[in-house]
Amino acid sequence: MVVGFLILLLFQLIGEVIVYMMAIPVPGAVVGLVLLLVALMFYGRVPDSLRVSAEGLLSILPLMLVPAGVGLMVHFKLIAEEWLGITVALFVSTFLALVVVTGLLKVMHRRGDEDVADGEDA
Repeated sequence: MVVGFLILLLFQLIGEVIVYMMAIPVPGAVVGLVLLLVALMFYGRVPDSLRVSAEGLLSILPLMLVPAGVGLMVHFKLIAEEWLGITVALFVSTFLALVVVTGLLKVMHRRGDEDVADGEDA
């Protein structure tokens, strides 16, 4: 389990260093997570120690959301003043995400149909 946590922390550190050195406007933890995903794809499986550590963190995930809830309460006045902009941004970003995902699924579905058709000819 300790090895799994070390792997997670190592990839987060690598992500933070990359973000700092390249001045990328993305959280270092996100970059580290993408790097971990790529590494696991090349490795072909998730090591047991990493799986156990990740499952442990996921089991306490609701506790990690408490600071965000506290932040909402602390900045309630600001949120009340800017509710319209926040609401519009949420709806527009959600709509754009749905459009992009729908387009990607259509492309992937078409490619899947082409692959099946190619396989039947062989």
